[in-house]
Amino acid sequence: MTQPPMDNTRPLTARRTDGETPRARGPGQADAGPAGQRHNASLQALHETALGLLDKIDKKELLETIIERAAVLTGTEHGYIYLLEPERQVMQMRVGKGFFSGQLGRSVRMGEGMGGCVWQAEVPVLVPDYSSWPGRLDDSSLDGLRCIVGIPLKSDRQVQGVIGLAHVEPRKRFDQEDVVVLERFAALALLALEKAGLYSEVTRELAERKKAEARIRESEQRYLSFLESSPDPIVVYDMMGEATYVNPAFEQTFGFSRHELLGKQIDFVPPECWPETKAAIDRMLSGRKITMFETRRLARGGQVLDVQISSTLFQDQNGRPAGNIVTLRDISARKRAEEALQQYHGQLEELVQERTAELADTNRRLKQQIDERKRAEAAMRAQSNHLEEVNTALRVLLKKREEDKREVQENVLSNVKELVSPYLARLKRGRLEPHQATLVEILQSNLDNIISPFISKISSRYLNFTPAEIRVANLIKEGKTNKEIAEFLLISKNTVLFHRHHIRTKLGLRNKKINLRSHLLSYDE
Repeated sequence: MTQPPMDNTRPLTARRTDGETPRARGPGQADAGPAGQRHNASLQALHETALGLLDKIDKKELLETIIERAAVLTGTEHGYIYLLEPERQVMQMRVGKGFFSGQLGRSVRMGEGMGGCVWQAEVPVLVPDYSSWPGRLDDSSLDGLRCIVGIPLKSDRQVQGVIGLAHVEPRKRFDQEDVVVLERFAALALLALEKAGLYSEVTRELAERKKAEARIRESEQRYLSFLESSPDPIVVYDMMGEATYVNPAFEQTFGFSRHELLGKQIDFVPPECWPETKAAIDRMLSGRKITMFETRRLARGGQVLDVQISSTLFQDQNGRPAGNIVTLRDISARKRAEEALQQYHGQLEELVQERTAELADTNRRLKQQIDERKRAEAAMRAQSNHLEEVNTALRVLLKKREEDKREVQENVLSNVKELVSPYLARLKRGRLEPHQATLVEILQSNLDNIISPFISKISSRYLNFTPAEIRVANLIKEGKTNKEIAEFLLISKNTVLFHRHHIRTKLGLRNKKINLRSHLLSYDE
């Protein structure tokens, strides 16, 4: 924040407090009284200081010398120099002496502290007691300062810095004479700083110029090495069309030596190629690049070479066209290869046409064979479909026959067991004469022989079933549920479960995890 000068802050100028401007006396001119002697001593010190400052070139050393001389001129051991940092809009302490040796790097803005106040006022500022000055910086490390003076380093445009000097003893003071001497000293110091800055700038520019020249030489050497080692012929022309450089590849390709060509126009354009060459030159002069331009050029001995040309203008330091660089590539071998390839391509086209005709005929025959095979396959598929239908019908008939056969077997067995066997049993239990018993035995034997073909696939345990169990077993084999069996036989579901239990018992399946239907079906296999 900007602080206005307070009551105990005195902006000063180079004028004396009594209004009289101090005047320097000549070397032989006497000055009356102690004030005059002090004034002469100050002028002598300024003269010696000016000579000492102007000899300094290094900026850091110069700043240290300035603060040392300023301290000697004013009889103090404590001082500093702020320099402006334009890009940051602050002043930074660059050198410090005595009390300020530990303050290096401190920055102030305009109006802050002694440095900022002098920067804002652009005139010297004298503070009798810094510790009680309202404009001081809020820093306890500065409490030991007493009388302090700030002198601006002012150029024609702005304040470039501030020289500050201070006492830490309460009784010591800076007076008006010190301010006058410091103003003159500040002018000398600013001149010395500007000189050092100019010297530094000149030194930097010289160093940059040397670096630039070294880079240019390096670049020239690199480009020259590139041109010399290029496998393609390269020629450099000036704006008059005279050759200023040809590389070894140019000499080797066209058979001309450098001393024959340099400073002359190279006459190696065949007459029939002049129109297209002139048109290419006109395009180049208009600022356009020539890239991969194919034409012909003459070599020593009249040999005509097919070449590919690329060309571009280059400029001098003032940006004006200075010449052009032409790169040529001998493509004679490539052209011969292209012609041979074109001839071979023609022969290959004829061969391809012949092969194409043969392939077309082969494709036609193959198509006929394929069509015939397709027709045969279609007939085979139709016949196969017919056979499949016949087989399906046969399988249905065979299945029906097997079912009818099983039904006949089961009916015969059931009828014999229900209609014949009971009566035979009753006859056996009756009172029969011996010859009658014999006849009954014969009848039983013959009956067994008759039904034996029907029971070849049925276990003897199956014959132990009751007629009701046989009927239930047959329905179980057909995959019927208990409910469906009860409905078919007009019995209750519990009766069906009763018969199932007896069937499993007679088959030895009781308390076994075996499916009854699967077991019954196994007798038919």
